[in-house]
Amino acid sequence: MPRLTDKARYWMLVLPALAIMIIFYILPVLGIWEISVTEPDFGFGNYVKMTESNAVKTSFILTFRVAAITTIGCLLLGYIVAYTISNFASRLTPLMVALVLLPFWVSVLIRSFSWIVLLGRSGLVNDTLRDVGLITSPLRLMHNETGVLIAMIHVMLPFAVLPMLANMRGISRSYTDAARGLGASEWTAFRSVYFPQTLPGVFSGALLVFVLSLGFFVTPALLGGGRVLMISEYITYQIQEFLAWGLGSALSVALLIATALVLLVAARFVNLKSALLERH
Repeated sequence: MPRLTDKARYWMLVLPALAIMIIFYILPVLGIWEISVTEPDFGFGNYVKMTESNAVKTSFILTFRVAAITTIGCLLLGYIVAYTISNFASRLTPLMVALVLLPFWVSVLIRSFSWIVLLGRSGLVNDTLRDVGLITSPLRLMHNETGVLIAMIHVMLPFAVLPMLANMRGISRSYTDAARGLGASEWTAFRSVYFPQTLPGVFSGALLVFVLSLGFFVTPALLGGGRVLMISEYITYQIQEFLAWGLGSALSVALLIATALVLLVAARFVNLKSALLERH
């Protein structure tokens, strides 16, 4: 029996995954591209209609704004959580890591409905504020951008915490100990020695959260109540309500290109291979 070369074994391992990618991802994407220039008429009419529509422009601006604010919120909260776990938790580290991972085992739908219960006019937050006398009438905490942002930051937070935690756990304490030994204060040692080493994890978390937020659907649809129309929900309306498959596909292609452009811009400042694929 002829012995397989290393190259042959490599391709035997890669080909099944490559076939799955082609069948379940690349071909459907090509199909969307085709629909966008053939429905209802052949040509680029859907793209022209898309660029002339103020509703589409507003939806894209809203989508990028919500994704950017969600990313900033996740980075601020996620950095504190990751820093606490990697530097202070000690015996509680497994429990705290489990609490970070717990949301992955709970459906996004359930988590979003939970926020509806908490933020509703008769929800826990409004009832508590009214009981302690801070408000006299319920605050409007959902069916607006505020509710969407609160829920999205909660849903996306683990995607920011985990890359930063992996990065921080690889940083030796000897660097900051040496800085403090040379006379640096706690803040100076953190700002000048520790924080720069955590930037790869911060960039990884920021990219993950931002790119995932661009195409998020469930939470904005439930917490926004149709008033915060992000681009993914706008696409759904075009296809399900108006049966405008061509325009919906054109919007999908635009979102895909926008996401690719974000990655290209990020690649000019960040080593994507190091930030997303390698462990630190």
